Amino acid sequence: MFSFQRGAIVSELLIDARALHTYYGASHILRGIDFTVASGETIGLMGRNGMGKSTLLKTLIGHVRPRAGSVSVRGKDMTGRPSYEIAQRGIAYVPEGRGIFGNLSVVENLRMAARAGTRGQRDWTFERVMETFPRLKERLGHGGQQLSGGEQQMLTIGRALMTNPDVLILDEATEGLAPLIARDIWRICSLIRESGISSVIVDKNWKHVTQITDRNVILVKGEIVFTGTSQELRARPQLLEQYLGV
Repeated sequence: MFSFQRGAIVSELLIDARALHTYYGASHILRGIDFTVASGETIGLMGRNGMGKSTLLKTLIGHVRPRAGSVSVRGKDMTGRPSYEIAQRGIAYVPEGRGIFGNLSVVENLRMAARAGTRGQRDWTFERVMETFPRLKERLGHGGQQLSGGEQQMLTIGRALMTNPDVLILDEATEGLAPLIARDIWRICSLIRESGISSVIVDKNWKHVTQITDRNVILVKGEIVFTGTSQELRARPQLLEQYLGV
């Protein structure tokens, strides 16, 4: 199945979610969401707090099971499958809370995740991660709990890259980070895009997001109200004001 086109290249769908309805108890969070990620595609997922962005990500990676709908990864139905099986099919997840192992060193956090990708690729080696995150290189022996918030975010992204994923899902990319650190995170997101890895990025700074995305999706109360290119989104300031409050 094919969806995304950049120039003359048409790419295969890596994630294909259809008609998702996800609940927390009696609360109906996602309401019939269709969401796809193609090979080489970078997507910005936007919306105010509480609109369903994190729930969508958690549904895609198996942390939350939809009550209706389906999630396929690389053409295989993975609806309701454990998260580790979805990860094995090339999906890496950087959660909002980062989820590093505080009692392990930077080296240990990274090396424990190292493996070949779905096609046997090992493009993201320990050495390449060190080149990408020079700040971590200076703190290899530090425990995860000794790192600053920005350094923890870098470690979490680096750990995800060590799995050589096909898709990197990044929830709240720069939330709570100092401007200088946030700028470094955006640099890294651009490098990931250039490396050919597909990405789904959630962040409140739509200006930075749209600088690197091919397509953007806005959620309002669990429904998609906009999907389009960065150019199309920037050309609609009234939509930005209405749905993102900017």
